[in-house]
Amino acid sequence: MPPAKKRPRAYDLSRTRIAVLAQFDRVRETVAALTADQLAGPSGLGEWTVRELVAHMTTALERVSRAMELPAPPGGPKPETALLEWPFSTAGNAAGIADHARDLAAARTDLDALYEETAARFAELVPSDAGDRLLPTRAGTMRLGDFLVTRTVELVVHTDDLNRAAGLSVGYDRQALAACTRLLADALADKAPGGSVEVRVPPFAVVQCIGGPKHTRGTPPNVVETDPLTWIRLATGRTRWAEALDAAQVTASGERADLAPLLPLMG
Repeated sequence: MPPAKKRPRAYDLSRTRIAVLAQFDRVRETVAALTADQLAGPSGLGEWTVRELVAHMTTALERVSRAMELPAPPGGPKPETALLEWPFSTAGNAAGIADHARDLAAARTDLDALYEETAARFAELVPSDAGDRLLPTRAGTMRLGDFLVTRTVELVVHTDDLNRAAGLSVGYDRQALAACTRLLADALADKAPGGSVEVRVPPFAVVQCIGGPKHTRGTPPNVVETDPLTWIRLATGRTRWAEALDAAQVTASGERADLAPLLPLMG
């Protein structure tokens, strides 16, 4: 019998909403100061320029706003598991996302105005007392609080992309970084349920995964440990497992402590 999957962890809607806005504001301040040369430079993500990357980042909030404008879909079993399924659903949308980013960057040359309008719409349509209503999303029906957790992934991952592409040091809201790290760690445990390997991403996440002998006490025989940003890069394909090991960004002990076959989680 395969190992049983765990229920998704609960996130506080209000705290996650604050974290999403805080991370968006950090990017917004940075975008306002980018030069024309920086915006025209490569993003490191396919053929996207930095301008297309930062235009795309506004959709992290805009997708929530648009979903809130639509009627709430009927309930059912899907919202209970949609959060952990979301990371695996993104690859199929890659082509459409790339096209939309290029069109948005071409149409909205005033990035300051785009960011201001996006933040204002989000604040209006997703108030702090919005409640955990159901939303239609590309990954299926999701609860608002869960969908906001996916927005921390979008913003944190692309903030890191922006930093590396333009030589910047935009900071990370602690709650946004924590939610992003935890969701991707939980997605790993959901993809490969079990208890033979313990994956540690201090200070935010510890999960057990991969079928085999389960650890119950003392020091686990198979342990993987890394920092949040390295974990996020591994989970999203920005860094390869072998590269992270060679650079001592990951420690892996035990014969089962090899996550290479499971990564990346997001395409």
